[in-house]
Amino acid sequence: MSSKTTESGNATVQTPQNENSLLGSILLFVPMMALFLGSIYSLSFLTLGNPWPMAACLGMFFLAFWIPQTITGRSDSAGGK
Repeated sequence: MSSKTTESGNATVQTPQNENSLLGSILLFVPMMALFLGSIYSLSFLTLGNPWPMAACLGMFFLAFWIPQTITGRSDSAGGK
C-alpha cells in the first residue's frame, strides 16, 4: 500500500498515514497523555494507610487506554473497512 489515498475501482482506500487529521490526533493525544501522566503522578500520594491514590491510578490508566481503543474506534484504524 502506498502512503497516499488511492483509487481502487470507485472506492477510495485510506491508508494509516492519511486516515486521521493532525488536529484530531492531537486533540485525542493530549487528554489521553494527561490521564496517563496523572495516573503515574497519583502514585506519589500512595501510602499504606491511603489506598485511594492506587485506585485513581488504575482508573486513569484504564481510561487512557480504553477511550482511544473503544469509544473513538482507534484500535481498528489500520484495518480495512
